[in-house]
Amino acid sequence: MAYHVENTRKHDDQEPLILLIPGLNDSGPDHWQTHWERKRANVHRVELGMWDDPHRNTWVNKLNLAIHRADRPVVLVAHSLGCMTVAWWAEYERPGPDTNVIGALLVAPPDVDRPGLDPRLSRFSACPRSELPFPSVVVASQDDSYCSQRSAISLARDWGSRFADAGAVGHINADSALGDWPLGERLLEQLMRGHGPLPREIPVGNFVPARAEFPMATARRH
Repeated sequence: MAYHVENTRKHDDQEPLILLIPGLNDSGPDHWQTHWERKRANVHRVELGMWDDPHRNTWVNKLNLAIHRADRPVVLVAHSLGCMTVAWWAEYERPGPDTNVIGALLVAPPDVDRPGLDPRLSRFSACPRSELPFPSVVVASQDDSYCSQRSAISLARDWGSRFADAGAVGHINADSALGDWPLGERLLEQLMRGHGPLPREIPVGNFVPARAEFPMATARRH
């Protein structure tokens, strides 16, 4: 079932639009994405539909429509399978330097290529590995059952993303009880500025600032 928040805050047309891209089963009332939707005026949740039975191309097309309908710069904030939707959108659309997407926060991407995964997630394999044409940050937990942190770092390396360690907080979802999730908010603010380096000092976890620092070997799946 889709979960929606009525946001009555007045937004500033000069601010980038934050597009929330939830994962499987949408993001419920206790999810940090929903907390952000409640507190921020410049947030729009993309209605992907078929939340419990996702179809890859349908999700990608709906994301594409939301991006093109935006009347200002856009920051994508994706969780779980939403991260794969962003990756497939970039793979299909090949956005150029004139894209209105100025950044992406990709939180808890699942390892959709891992054997034995929920078949609904496997529909998004094989994961695109092309470098994303806009600044991005991959955030992963140390104990996410959907993806090892080593595999998440490998994804970040291939996507040309920064990597942030969220600590041992599971799938970074409602069960993680993160509230407004200050770490994510800080990373989001850096992406929205669109200029300058992302922070090396983060309140929780560690931060890898450059893809050159990733090991070049492919991470072992586990």
